[in-house]
Amino acid sequence: MNVKLFLDDLRVRFPNEPEYLQAVEEVVTSIADVYDTYPVFERYNLLERLCIPDRVIMFRVSWVDDNGKVRNNMGYRVQHNNAIGPYKGGIRFHSSVNLSILKFLAFEQTFKNSLTTLAMGGAKGGSDFSPRGKSDMEVMRFCQAFVNELWRQIGPDTDVPAGDIGVGGREVGYMYGWYKKMTREFTGTFTGKGLDFGGSLIRPEATGYGNVYFLLNMLATRGISLEGKKVAVSGSGNVALYTAQKLLSLGAKVVSFSDSDGSIVIPEGVSQEQFDEIFEIKTLYRGRVSEFAERHPDTCTYYRRERPWRHVACDIAMPSATQNELDGDDARALLQAGCFAVSEGANMPSTPEAVDEFQKARILYAPGKAANAGGVSVSGLEMAQNSQKIRWTAEDVDCRLRDIMADIHSQCVEYGKEDGGYVDYVRGANTAAFLKVARAMIAQGIM
Repeated sequence: MNVKLFLDDLRVRFPNEPEYLQAVEEVVTSIADVYDTYPVFERYNLLERLCIPDRVIMFRVSWVDDNGKVRNNMGYRVQHNNAIGPYKGGIRFHSSVNLSILKFLAFEQTFKNSLTTLAMGGAKGGSDFSPRGKSDMEVMRFCQAFVNELWRQIGPDTDVPAGDIGVGGREVGYMYGWYKKMTREFTGTFTGKGLDFGGSLIRPEATGYGNVYFLLNMLATRGISLEGKKVAVSGSGNVALYTAQKLLSLGAKVVSFSDSDGSIVIPEGVSQEQFDEIFEIKTLYRGRVSEFAERHPDTCTYYRRERPWRHVACDIAMPSATQNELDGDDARALLQAGCFAVSEGANMPSTPEAVDEFQKARILYAPGKAANAGGVSVSGLEMAQNSQKIRWTAEDVDCRLRDIMADIHSQCVEYGKEDGGYVDYVRGANTAAFLKVARAMIAQGIM
């Protein structure tokens, strides 16, 4: 396969989709050798079929604000691939949402879901609507209008959405309620639901917890303990907060958080009491991390409109905010400050230049499709519980999550281990995920 020609063709066909093209290039360049060892893949033009979504659904969402004014947003659902199971992936509500971002997320989701060992295909959806600053009633009306356009395209054995940035338990509840009204059925079509109507225990925590479990498996390959290590975390949503919660419980020191307005750095690490305060600010009051900095000027520094990476000394970095938040200069700053491991809680948070810096330095580097698969894994477990009309205990779900993350790590090592013992987790994750989806597509013929 000529990688350059393949990517050049995609750039011509999708010229205004940089995030999507970035995600495809990262995967294609790392699996090219493996692809070429199976002539049947090229004969079936499998790579092109895998990179281009099965379908893209686009629609206008009209809703009414509290002043009685009709507002309009764009809505999307990208159903990327269902070779190994029904489409599965979150819904994102954020002003930055566009088709390129959702195509990249759906593409990544296909590979991530493949790694979990569960029967789930890949999808993603969302809107350029932002819940921030909206009343509960406005959010409800938007969610109902969004599902009013989408409900015919989803179902428990067709496409199972979940939450993502801007979509938490409140939004999932509103969407599921309207879906239930339109279909007149009670099925597990959404995951991330409330515990009172089919949700799974530790689902909100799952992405953060899973990232830490993957990190522990990586550290174990070098005989490194997490206890006492300084960990820089970006973001302050569910992923970041529950990553920090698990890190603190294991004796690590969490030295940073961030949101779209800026970052806080606490050089000696937050105490449990301080973490509880940040958690309350973000989850109960939907506040900003700057509020914590204002309360603790002696121990915390606030950097307005900046990510934490160039301002923090850490052993481990766990970017958990959004795509392309960590660039080459950030990576070099982290390495210079002594960072020896990076485990991604967000989807594609590191730019290609940053990934290159981490790999050249031969540090432990886990891409998001492997490290942050805990969330969708527990979503898959929620689907299983819904199908059986049962609920597992938190301990049971957590045990299954640990096992899944350990299995994902094993797949990465199997396909990514190089001579000399270094593990290229990017190559390992991409190869393991690609081969599973590719074999299923070949077995099912041309569709």
